[in-house]
Amino acid sequence: MVKAPRGFRHRTRKLLRKRVREKGAVPPLSLILHEYRPGDKVHIRINPSVHSGMPHRRYHGKTGTVVGKRGKAYLVEVYLGDKRKLLIVRPEHLRPAGQKAQS
Repeated sequence: MVKAPRGFRHRTRKLLRKRVREKGAVPPLSLILHEYRPGDKVHIRINPSVHSGMPHRRYHGKTGTVVGKRGKAYLVEVYLGDKRKLLIVRPEHLRPAGQKAQS
């Protein structure tokens, strides 16, 4: 018997599914082109149609702080309990925390 693979998106069918109400697979350009500055609060909301710069599923729904930029991606500081994690996330998977979250 062969073991089932445990890939990066293992058991994410319900977590990363596209909602019925969402229109289109691509997020609005205004969210992709939004410039984040160090100190900005952001919500991590994974867009499953964009594979590059995707954070691990355990960070989906977390709120973090932008620390810097690395290429097209942003360095986001997130706390898991007492541990501080530094994530490299593309803007397709980020939402500004000050605004109302768009679906």
